[in-house]
Amino acid sequence: MPVSEVLHVVDGQVAYLTLNRPEALNALTPAQRDRLIQLFGEASADPDIRAVVLTGTGRGFCAGADLRGGAGAGERVVGDVARVIREGAQRLVAAVLDCEKPVIAAVNGTAAGLGAHLALACDLVLAAESARFIEVFVRRGLVPDGGGAYLLSRLVGPRRAKELMFFGDALSAPDAERLGLVNRVVPDGELDKTAREWAARLAGGPTRALALTKQLVNASLDSDRGTAFAAEAAAQEINMTTADAQEGVASFVERRSPEYRGR
Repeated sequence: MPVSEVLHVVDGQVAYLTLNRPEALNALTPAQRDRLIQLFGEASADPDIRAVVLTGTGRGFCAGADLRGGAGAGERVVGDVARVIREGAQRLVAAVLDCEKPVIAAVNGTAAGLGAHLALACDLVLAAESARFIEVFVRRGLVPDGGGAYLLSRLVGPRRAKELMFFGDALSAPDAERLGLVNRVVPDGELDKTAREWAARLAGGPTRALALTKQLVNASLDSDRGTAFAAEAAAQEINMTTADAQEGVASFVERRSPEYRGR
């Protein structure tokens, strides 16, 4: 895969990941997918990275998986497709969900299929006014993958999720915001600026506290109250050992703005 198909820039403790196949609306090849998984893993482990922004070039955020030569092509045996999904789309979405740094999706255009699920897996979603979200699987006679049923049901409820997945209609950015799939819709020309502003705020925050908060929220809908409360208490115990937590308390007592260092 040409390196230019996934642009990777670090600026001000923020990793910017940009899908760069505009001629294909940034449909993901296996090589691009694996590169993204690698980059999310590296960002998660790097203490100097404190936020991640994912976006695309051209008119598309991501048109889903590039199906040319994929699981539907050629001879296969039972189990091949499930293996491809587990090691491909599901592993990519898990890399976003498990990244210990907050991830912002800056959806610049069409987000379809796996591309939509990739955006929805991010912690915060900014969308340009021209962006669209499409559960395109039904149009191709396919079952949603990349954690789509898991993500959508938790974001909008099972009935709305079924409507989106059964019909496969394009959802405009304002409608996606109304349903709770998008945090904010901005004019196309302001998407990059807004994403950078949000990322800078996150990068200046208490990184470990944000990571633990992300874990708690992501796990909350799969937990009973006792398990959730225990996880919350454990997270507080861990977080109070960090320098940022001590700085946060000290700044409150001293009536000054905190200076978090991500430690």
